[in-house]
Amino acid sequence: MRIVAARLNHETNTFSPVSTPLSAFGPDGPTFAAQALAQATGTRTGLGAFIDLARQRGDELVVAVNATANPSGRVQDSAFEQMAGSIVDAVKKGCDLILLDLHGAMVTQSLDDAEGELLRRVRAVAAGTPVAVALDLHANLSQAMVDHADVIVGFKTYPHVDMYETGAHAARLAFRWLDTGQRPAIAWRQLPLLSHTLASATAQGAMQRAVARAQGLEQQGLAAATVFAGFSLADIPNAGMSVVTVGEDHHQAQAAADALARMIWDERAGFVYTSADLVDSVARAKSLRAASAGVGPVLLLDHGDNVMSGGSCDTTPVLEECLRQGVTRIGMGPLADAQTVAQAIEAGVGAALKVRVGNKMALGLPNGQPPPLALQVQVRAITDGRFRITGPIYTGETWAMGRTVVLEHAAGILVVSERPMEPLDLGVFTSVGVDPGQFDYLILKSRMYCRPSFVPISAGLVECDSRGVTSSDYGLFKFSRLRRPVYPLDLQTSMP
Repeated sequence: MRIVAARLNHETNTFSPVSTPLSAFGPDGPTFAAQALAQATGTRTGLGAFIDLARQRGDELVVAVNATANPSGRVQDSAFEQMAGSIVDAVKKGCDLILLDLHGAMVTQSLDDAEGELLRRVRAVAAGTPVAVALDLHANLSQAMVDHADVIVGFKTYPHVDMYETGAHAARLAFRWLDTGQRPAIAWRQLPLLSHTLASATAQGAMQRAVARAQGLEQQGLAAATVFAGFSLADIPNAGMSVVTVGEDHHQAQAAADALARMIWDERAGFVYTSADLVDSVARAKSLRAASAGVGPVLLLDHGDNVMSGGSCDTTPVLEECLRQGVTRIGMGPLADAQTVAQAIEAGVGAALKVRVGNKMALGLPNGQPPPLALQVQVRAITDGRFRITGPIYTGETWAMGRTVVLEHAAGILVVSERPMEPLDLGVFTSVGVDPGQFDYLILKSRMYCRPSFVPISAGLVECDSRGVTSSDYGLFKFSRLRRPVYPLDLQTSMP
């Protein structure tokens, strides 16, 4: 059997000022064909699972593309066309099965539903070929995706530590169809509910209960059930929560989807998150540190500039509030500022200099933004910014921050990179010679991805809203294309 597989991942924040060209899709851009297969082999991703299962069966496998980019603004049309084109071209050559590792929330300059369009193109050249898709928990599902896929399975964890398992689940259902001839049925239900990302953590609250119900349906015999929290920072019609089920027949699948959606709607208030004031958040971090007996740093998670939601990775309000409150022994990073990196590299290791760091990318938000932060620093290290991930998310992949410098200032250490980079792995610090456990406080531009790696070395955490382009305050954003009414923007919304 000949299988065409591909990975094309991007979560698009349409309010983000960070551009998304082709070069953003990987440490050195996307890889194709044999290079893509080699790069993805042994990784804990959906594509990594496709490769393992195909080899276990002895099937021929062609990997069209391996591409993933940090969340950011709309993907450039030319980048999408090249990557999508590679998938369609591979399918055109003939295959028995198509396995796709997608995100589900990609938006391009011209397309509000990039995955739906990709699947439409794939189906157009392979009308009768089974298509199985693994999606991120934060996918903004659309009718086009459901219409043009035979199997859809999404992550059940946030932070996402089950990427590999999700890919394996989707592939197994497709293989079962091909081996038995029993075609699965897919159904979905879209809710008028715009969840907050910080309310989609799967270890607690309404989201935990929804995912547990989905898992219960699978244990009772349903082939697959997924709760998609959706990605709310996208001004597109389909942003928001949905449910997808795969069953033996359409009646079984739809009944399960409807029941799961109704449960979620009944708990809709549990998918809303309200940020604390930044002054109070920093004060709470100080209290946590005082009570910690000096064991590990307190994490200050800057979810208002969260890289994995499209943050600019260059804002400084959390650091500035820490300095205002007299906090010291701070570690922070990465903070993206190519100008400061160039200045430090020109000065050289050991040089003392004054920098104006951060706040250089115009956010376009109504609350405005501060000027760059002036700091007197000494350059401690200069590196190429590449590191191999050893933690549980994207395990085995090599990521690149661009050229990266370590700056020491009066209150601590600042890791500054050329490219935005989510601190999802200790390697963002250790690769530049910094021990993240040495600090009293760590400022991380992250909501959730940092937690599996950093929480085990910490004395606790505090969520800090710097009110950037990934803020939980929907009032900062002008939605014009989003379907309405939708809860909680419209409190009187009812479930159709």
